[in-house]
Amino acid sequence: MNPYICFPKFKRMINVTLPDGSVRTVEQGTSPLDIAKSISEGLARNVLAAKVNGEVIDAFRPLQTDCTLNLLTWNDTEGKSTMWHSSAHLMAEAIEFYYPGVKLAIGPPVANGFYYDVDFLEHSISEKDLEKIEQKMKELAKEKNQFKRQEISKAEAVAYFTEKQDPYKLELLEGLADGSITFYTQGNFTDLCRGPHIPDTGHIKAVKLTSIAGAYWKGDEKNKMLTRIYGITFPKAAELTEYLEKVEEAKRRDHRKLGKELELFTFSQKVGQGLPLWLPKGAALRERLENFLKKAQRKAGYDQVITPHIGNKELYVTSGHYAKYGADSFQPIHTPDVDEEFLLKPMNCPHHCEIFKSKPRSYKDLPARFAEFGTVYRYEQSGELHGLTRVRGFTQDDAHIFCTQDQVKDEFKKVIDLVLYIFKTLSFENFKAQISLRDPENPSKYIGSDENWVKAETAIIEAAAEKGLPTVVEYGEAAFYGPKLDFMVQDALGREWQLGTIQVDYNLPERFELEYTGADNQKHRPVMIHRAPFGSMERFVAVLLEHCAGNFPLWLTTEQYAILPISEKFNSYAEKLSELLNNSDIRGFVDDRNEKIGKKIRDAELSKIPFMLIVGEKEMEQEHVSVRHRGFGDRGSMNIESFTKLVQEAIEDELSSNVKN
Repeated sequence: MNPYICFPKFKRMINVTLPDGSVRTVEQGTSPLDIAKSISEGLARNVLAAKVNGEVIDAFRPLQTDCTLNLLTWNDTEGKSTMWHSSAHLMAEAIEFYYPGVKLAIGPPVANGFYYDVDFLEHSISEKDLEKIEQKMKELAKEKNQFKRQEISKAEAVAYFTEKQDPYKLELLEGLADGSITFYTQGNFTDLCRGPHIPDTGHIKAVKLTSIAGAYWKGDEKNKMLTRIYGITFPKAAELTEYLEKVEEAKRRDHRKLGKELELFTFSQKVGQGLPLWLPKGAALRERLENFLKKAQRKAGYDQVITPHIGNKELYVTSGHYAKYGADSFQPIHTPDVDEEFLLKPMNCPHHCEIFKSKPRSYKDLPARFAEFGTVYRYEQSGELHGLTRVRGFTQDDAHIFCTQDQVKDEFKKVIDLVLYIFKTLSFENFKAQISLRDPENPSKYIGSDENWVKAETAIIEAAAEKGLPTVVEYGEAAFYGPKLDFMVQDALGREWQLGTIQVDYNLPERFELEYTGADNQKHRPVMIHRAPFGSMERFVAVLLEHCAGNFPLWLTTEQYAILPISEKFNSYAEKLSELLNNSDIRGFVDDRNEKIGKKIRDAELSKIPFMLIVGEKEMEQEHVSVRHRGFGDRGSMNIESFTKLVQEAIEDELSSNVKN
């Protein structure tokens, strides 16, 4: 054989499985973007990232082994997140252009956009400076600079940021292992980053920097306050316009604004941050919500209980809450007895365990369902507080079901029915249920037998399927004490909120040594199910307020009517009508101010009163009212009996049309 003959070098072939199950055999080193181009140029132009074997990576990274592949575009959550991550880098490049020498900290994507934390040193920056940074970002985006990934040694990375005199990146490098460090470069900007990123900056077509805030480095109040700049980008200008319109609508619907206008709640610095004060109208609305759920719970076999606002420290030591939350919660309350300590109640469940344990239980007593509107207290950092959605004192519509393992599925289905009834009655029509299961790769971090976990997870999956719930399954998201089902609700603006949760718990029955006597005359541990359809009254009211823009359902709204006399001489007739309506449990008031009828109507509209009853000479002579229905216009003239029937039938229709059979 001639030793000088050269043979061609063959590359190894790998198999790439696409979402539809089809398999593409390609050369090792082919990128996801190459595969996209082989499918269609149009698809390739829209690919932002790729999911390979479940991990999101750069679409331009070479594939080395057989794998599954999902090509991610703007229509995918991970696609959006990748573009927003790249947009943070683009913003940092623009900031360095205008403010040379600034020190960059971190710049991650968030639910709606991105931010970068920056130490501006001697530079000053305000909202008016955002526009020029936006313009520079657009200019840089048009250059279509590619994002380039570079694996780098720790020593090289430290040398780079030492020369750049960037203390925040050096501190981040301290926690990174050699061999796991990567840089990304686009244009004239290089950053420490694990990625992934979009192929090039040209995908970014529309930019809006939305706000400036302060943020402590690593979230620690002891560290330096940095400047956090928030922004959002889109692949089309029209999408940015639509987003900004939604932002303005969200401002109009802000529950803090509406809560003040509708006189529902307030806050006081003297009372304390994060501790809402419910005003008369808000307290009445909240009471109606509570009564609505209590009535449904009575039908479902729940027993109402009441527990104190504090508990002995040992109660929470037993439950494990003190070890988990004690250092970051309200500190113990000391009494004249030096050995006695109490805590503000952070959870209702330990108290309910003690109620279950208060007497011997038989399998015939199960399931036992204890429900409580219990107020709990959790310390939130002042910077995390936000209206009613993040508070330090809140009331949970809490219930705990103690049952046998064989009863778990049926109890889950009954709770699902209750949650769906609430959502439908309050017009939350778009939602999904997240089934949170164990991490199959790390079973050691969960308590309870494998057999019981399999039963509980199977019960949740089957219960959700039998109820026809739209679901997503998340592995590794279960609590350490059991699997759970979380309801994610989309409001009128398309925002997603977690409202309602159902959780299986094997932990607390063990910790509290709960037991019942089974049919075999032996002692057994019950299974505990936590459930809260509203989540908390405060958060639920906030979400509902923004969802319906303060236009509550007729059965729930604080004031169902306003009687508007045309002049003072009809005030007595109006008061007589109001008394008749109030006697029929229809809520409202007489606007007897010395104002023109036009102003009274406008004020009633602004207060979102469903029915305006206008009374003048003709109405008093005929013993009628002229009915104006908000959002529907004039309903004509009618006597008070007809109006009463109109309201009662409307309320009955709202509540009965959503009852599950």
